[in-house]
Amino acid sequence: QVQLVESGGGLVQAGGSLRLTCAASGSTLFFTTFGWYRQASGKQRELVAQINSRGTTNYAASVKGRFTISRDSAKSTVYLQMNGLKPEDTAVYYCNAVVESRRFPWGQGTQVTVSA
Repeated sequence: QVQLVESGGGLVQAGGSLRLTCAASGSTLFFTTFGWYRQASGKQRELVAQINSRGTTNYAASVKGRFTISRDSAKSTVYLQMNGLKPEDTAVYYCNAVVESRRFPWGQGTQVTVSA
């Protein structure tokens, strides 16, 4: 059973940076498009960044130009570099495959809190 473990979250002031890490245990699984999602309190989970096996990336409009997704397939790890953080980026961040049929059980996520 593949387990996804997200880490790197924390409390940061507006304008600050964080780097999130998504590690997969049990398999090398990043031949599929993988993404970072976030879920703010009381809101639905949303996809904010994705990267395919060739390294092509896409971003939600709300984070474009501030967030950068990358992957290290040899390490089964996906990263999210977040710069210029805003209070509205506050959420629990998760990683998983983008195609629903290829998803793994969701991990615990990592909390990102941005203070004004």
